[in-house]
Amino acid sequence: MRVPGAAGLLLSLTAIPVSFLLNRQPAMDSPVMVFAAGAAVLLGLPLVLYLLVGGSCPKDPLFYAFAVFSFTSVIDLIMSLEQDGYIKGFMGFYLKEGEPYLRSAYGILVCYWDGTVHYALYLTMMAAITLSWSYRSVGLYWMGSVLMSLITLLLGTVVGKFGTEIRPAFLLNIVYVLIPIWAGKKIYGMPRALPKATADQIAAAQCKWLYRRPLDMCLVIYLIFAALYTLFRGLVALECSFDSCDTYLYGHEPYLLDPVIYPKIQMLVNMFYLLPFFGLALYGLLEPGCVWMPDLTVVFAGAIAQAQFSHVGASLHPRTSFTYRVPKNTRSTFLYANVLLAVGAQLLAFRCAKYSNFFLKGMPRNKEEVEKKVN
Repeated sequence: MRVPGAAGLLLSLTAIPVSFLLNRQPAMDSPVMVFAAGAAVLLGLPLVLYLLVGGSCPKDPLFYAFAVFSFTSVIDLIMSLEQDGYIKGFMGFYLKEGEPYLRSAYGILVCYWDGTVHYALYLTMMAAITLSWSYRSVGLYWMGSVLMSLITLLLGTVVGKFGTEIRPAFLLNIVYVLIPIWAGKKIYGMPRALPKATADQIAAAQCKWLYRRPLDMCLVIYLIFAALYTLFRGLVALECSFDSCDTYLYGHEPYLLDPVIYPKIQMLVNMFYLLPFFGLALYGLLEPGCVWMPDLTVVFAGAIAQAQFSHVGASLHPRTSFTYRVPKNTRSTFLYANVLLAVGAQLLAFRCAKYSNFFLKGMPRNKEEVEKKVN
């Protein structure tokens, strides 16, 4: 097969027969053998891909990383579907002797996200590499999403109730931490797309006060809400003694009490990483010329989307004990707030990346002077 993108897709789909065959091997009852099999598969995939593409090997080394990760995305989707009862006989051995913490509701939702959204992003980036197109924005979105999932999942596994069930296969996650960091550095260093705007158009965008930018006004309101909501839930996760925190914890989001600890870790990660971002984004919408806004908002849009999908889904999943699920009488409020938090981040990233004139440098900062010049 000479088309690299098609070869990457074919390689990812081999995860189905590979998992089916490994699940039937008696040797897979050993945690060490599961680790060895996982390591062998990860090491062998680039070689198989090289044989598939033949002389059409892409020059971009990230193609091979995305191809390997697309394979693991299909594996994750298989694990989620198997645990929810849609299929069986594929990944039982790995969930038992490999990474048993993926049997949690949070683990299932993380695998669903990886097997759908991340998988689509990998295929998109492999196709872009094949066609010599830019995939910088897609790559930044993926980087934010994958790092958010890894931070919460790995920290929560180590300090939560699954800390006593860590198997050698846990070490395979080192690959999933190092490669996204390396890939993220390379993606960020790619050339940015040049804006198709004249100096007058840029000046006109930057001279407008906030009240003349209704979309930005709505986004500012969103950022204030998101910052307050994130701070409040962080305090709840830290077991703040305020009555309002207790009321919210037991009446709206008891999932934060779940001993799996993933929800608490997620709230703390949000407070220490998303809260500063909301402040920076608020500044960027008020002050023209913040060139870092388009990239930053895309990265955090991916992170927030992943975090909200996994957290909200796990808080409602049947695998979560009924005691810790969101009560029915407050479920609508909980969903509205969390959906708004996720959707707002996507709109913010779209606004900053698509209409970036306001964030370019080199324009006069005095709005009265610019208005006179433009008019």
